Amino acid sequence: ADDLPEIDYLFITHDHWDHLDMETVKKLEPKVREVICGLGTGEHLAYWGYPEHKIIEQDWDETAELAPGFTVHTVTARHASGRGFRAKRALWAAFALKTPTMNLFIGGDGGYDTHFAEIGRKFGPFDVAILENGQYDVKWRYIHFLPGENLQAAKDLGAKRLFPVHHSKFPLSTHPWDEPMISITEHNKSFRIPLITPMIGEQVNLEDSAQVFSLWWEQVK
Repeated sequence: ADDLPEIDYLFITHDHWDHLDMETVKKLEPKVREVICGLGTGEHLAYWGYPEHKIIEQDWDETAELAPGFTVHTVTARHASGRGFRAKRALWAAFALKTPTMNLFIGGDGGYDTHFAEIGRKFGPFDVAILENGQYDVKWRYIHFLPGENLQAAKDLGAKRLFPVHHSKFPLSTHPWDEPMISITEHNKSFRIPLITPMIGEQVNLEDSAQVFSLWWEQVK
C-alpha cells in the first residue's frame, strides 16, 4: 500500500478477502478520492473508517458520472461474495468505465456466460478488458473461468486487448502457480488477442498499445 500513488477511483468488485483486504484498504484510505463498489460492500469500508462521501455503491445496471468525461456502469457478474460465515450479504459486480480517451472493462471474479456478449453489445467495444486468469477448477466453473474462457469473454466484449489478472500470487486452487500464464498464452494462439502481461509490480501504460512484455514466468523458479 505504501508504494501506491494517489488513487482517484478505487474499484472493488466484491468483498472476498483476496479482493478486499482490511489492512491494505485501511492504509489506502488517505490516498483514495472515491471508491466504487457493489451494494453492501460499502458497509465494510464505512466500518473501517472511510467517510461516506468517498463511497459510491451501485446495483447492476446503474450508472454514475464520476467527473466530466468519466462514466462508470456497474454490470452483471456471475460469482459470489461473503467473509467467513456471512455469505451473500453484498453484491459482486464488474464495471464498464468510459474515460475521455479509453473504454475499459474491469472484471472481477466470475464464470463465463452470455452476459459478456450482452455487455459487449451495450457498452463495447473495449480498448482493454481486465479479466481473471487463474485459481480455476472444474468444480468452480460457474464462478471462475476455466482455461480459455477469459479469451472468449474478451472476444465477446469486443476487447482490443486483454489484461489477465488474478494469477501467480495466491495459491487458492490445485494448479501450479505458473499454469494460468502458460495456458492463456497457448490458448491465445487461436484467439490472437494482444495480451498485457506485466510481472507483478511492473508499470503498465494502458494507452501504449505497443508496450512489450516479457514471458517473465518462464524465468521464475
